[in-house]
Amino acid sequence: MINVSALRTFARVAEYGNIRDAGARLFRTPSAVSMTLSQLERDLGAPLFQNDRKNRLTALGEEILVLAQELLREHDRALERIEAL
Repeated sequence: MINVSALRTFARVAEYGNIRDAGARLFRTPSAVSMTLSQLERDLGAPLFQNDRKNRLTALGEEILVLAQELLREHDRALERIEAL
């Protein structure tokens, strides 16, 4: 099952172009980020990045990134609305 945290991790790595900087932003170790990405790719059944450096997305990665960003925006907006109540 794909979870929001894994999608957020993927989106941050895609945004920053590397695991180290994304991990720092997420307050997670590079190894934790790497494990999360590996699990997400297993869940999807295909790679999201073209190489181990995680700086270039595959075609699937590009598609998933658009969907993940959409979902994350909606998720964050919903949480803000809930907190405001």
